[in-house]
Amino acid sequence: MPKRRVIVCPPSGTGGRRVCVDDQVLGTAYSLHDLTVFLQNAGLTGWDQLDVIESEWIEWHEGGPEKWKP
Repeated sequence: MPKRRVIVCPPSGTGGRRVCVDDQVLGTAYSLHDLTVFLQNAGLTGWDQLDVIESEWIEWHEGGPEKWKP
């Protein structure tokens, strides 16, 4: 699979983080599990939560994989 740009936006005021792959919004993730499922559905099959944490493809804005609430 070619490299894709994955952006995890800052936590929203109500909790959760918007997730985008390339120019497509996948939805709002409320946990690392949610994000992993979004990415699996976007074609990154076989990825688990550790893959997501360690991936250099993911841009974490205003907090890393441990931050889901403002």
